[in-house]
Amino acid sequence: MGAEMRRIHVGNALSAFGLGFTVPYLYIYVAQVRDLGAMTAGLVLAVFAVAALVVLPFAGRAIVRRGPLPVLFAALVAAAVGALSLGLASSSTTVLLSAAALGAGQAVMQPALATMIVDCSSTETRSRAFATQFFLQNLGLGVGGLIGGHLVDASRASSFTLLFSIEAAMFLLLVVVMATVRMPRAPQVEGAPGGAGGSWKQLLGNRAMVQLCAVGFVLFFSCYGQFESGLSAYGVEAVGISTSALGTALAANTAMIVVAQFAVLRFVERRKRSQVIAAVGLIWAFAWVVAGYAGLGHGSQTMATAAFVSTYALFGLGEAMLSPTVAPLVADLAPNGMAGQYNSAFALVKQLALAVGPAVGGPMGASLHAPYVVTFLLFSLGITFLAVRLGKQLTPVQNQPSLAKSRVVARGGASAESVRTAA
Repeated sequence: MGAEMRRIHVGNALSAFGLGFTVPYLYIYVAQVRDLGAMTAGLVLAVFAVAALVVLPFAGRAIVRRGPLPVLFAALVAAAVGALSLGLASSSTTVLLSAAALGAGQAVMQPALATMIVDCSSTETRSRAFATQFFLQNLGLGVGGLIGGHLVDASRASSFTLLFSIEAAMFLLLVVVMATVRMPRAPQVEGAPGGAGGSWKQLLGNRAMVQLCAVGFVLFFSCYGQFESGLSAYGVEAVGISTSALGTALAANTAMIVVAQFAVLRFVERRKRSQVIAAVGLIWAFAWVVAGYAGLGHGSQTMATAAFVSTYALFGLGEAMLSPTVAPLVADLAPNGMAGQYNSAFALVKQLALAVGPAVGGPMGASLHAPYVVTFLLFSLGITFLAVRLGKQLTPVQNQPSLAKSRVVARGGASAESVRTAA
């Protein structure tokens, strides 16, 4: 790992730390500490999603034109301003505007950092780079949430002001760290359309990318979109778990990712990407079967709780398999110089799924227990079906990058990039 990649990974960890530092406590802060009510608190969480959906279609084009670093700097400054003003806000208007700035900044960070990873890696090293990113993101989220929870006190508004001020300082520190990164010269876009509409038309004309976006939507909708809404509501209402057990389940998810990430990476690097995604669909389908046993079975409460915690752990195993698979595939599908556009498009799909997932899963998980489990079991099997179809749209090297290395050996040292281009 080169010096530039190490700095990028530090940036990923710091941005995740800032997110985990404050987001879990937003609802309490707005509704109780600032006494603005549950309605305003719900709107704040919605504003995060809406802000992301508004800025991401423009972020990709900006990354292509200006490069990822300037876009990342703008996103970090916006997030810092949003975090600081949120800690000082006392009215509904200022809280919502601050949340919009923070949400927009955090949304744009994702494709900007992902594009930097693409530009500083090769086809052979990209899977490991994205696996490291995912590992550090989860570590940052967990550590941030743990430290933030010990700093806040619902009886003292000043403790939340301190929390958001630290988050703002973290984003500004990240500006300093990223300013030391020396990015390789970005390639010229080959035959790029003149306007933003043309670039989106070009992307939508890539059948493999469109199918990958469809897979991504189902992935995020049926897993990430359920963690803090439908699945947690199902656990409380159907399984009867306590809040501490729910915390244990979330910890089991993070622990599985941290423990399994690099062990899984060795397995994934030797397999076709479409097969790995298909396997994740089967693992998650089994996870929903376990969740069904937890809530609909007739075992003891201890067995039900253990099964529910295992569900989160199985989801974590699937996430660890996806991190070195999906993001590198997005990069490999992008034409030269268009990685920012493709990363932003995929981030937009993710945000749409994360917005729709809780809205659908929350009410079902709370009241329609059996239909909820069956619905998302079928969605997980749908991941497997879509992944198999996606594999037919990929070139052999796109589907299994390790083939490029073997072809280099066979050709007596031809560059990996030339092999990929030839494929």
